[in-house]
Amino acid sequence: MAENNVATDFSVNNTTRFKEAVCIEAGRIFDSCSDKDCLEDLQVFFTESGQTVINESTLIKCKSAEVLDVYLTVEPVPFNKGFFAVDMTFYFRAFFNGYSSPIATPVTVAGLAYYSKKVILFGSEGNVKTFYSGDRRVSFDQSSIANMPTASVKAVDPIALGFRICDVALPYVEALPPIPDEIAAAFDGPIVATPEGGKIVLVTLGVFTIVTLERSVQLMIPAYDYCVPEKDCVTNTTQDDPCEMFKRIKFPVQEFFPENMRDIGSEED
Repeated sequence: MAENNVATDFSVNNTTRFKEAVCIEAGRIFDSCSDKDCLEDLQVFFTESGQTVINESTLIKCKSAEVLDVYLTVEPVPFNKGFFAVDMTFYFRAFFNGYSSPIATPVTVAGLAYYSKKVILFGSEGNVKTFYSGDRRVSFDQSSIANMPTASVKAVDPIALGFRICDVALPYVEALPPIPDEIAAAFDGPIVATPEGGKIVLVTLGVFTIVTLERSVQLMIPAYDYCVPEKDCVTNTTQDDPCEMFKRIKFPVQEFFPENMRDIGSEED
């Protein structure tokens, strides 16, 4: 049986010695997957003023899109122990420029698009309920699901691959689902369904994601030393001379001289 003996004959780069083996609690990833999704023809919902701009524009261009939030739920897969279904709902904010004429100044409006997907990952089994001293935020009902693994999703802002405008009557328009308050707060007004006779914007987005399932476990790791800061804090007070602070800022050469193709290629290598 292994013992937690202190070791002094092992070093990293001849500078830091392995002092002891310590036990920590950390999130261990049991399973993960990456995905590259092409989300075609997602309907974009606008505020009332934004929809008016879309309806009255003779020319519309898609500027960009971003991920506002991802809502996740984890449920066990029946008859398949250790596996869990991760349901994800992505909320995107897409930006469009509307032109009343080809030479007019564009008006930028933001719209909401959403997409749901499910993946199944291995999350192992665990029947331990964890409680922390001084923490009474978890009710008795909530503590019964404490043995579930934790899901996380990492996503970069999507690539706007294309969009199209449709003139469709209201019965054929996708219904607007309930929108979480946090998502609705990202817009300058309430999101509304497309009115009858209005224009419908359908956008195609390219999304890269990584989904993981993890559990809190105890791990034995080598400890080299305590993490002692090696630099002094820079204090910014009202008594500081602004000119002296400005002198300490490096000159932004790259802002004045753009990189050429050779420089970019050398950085990639």
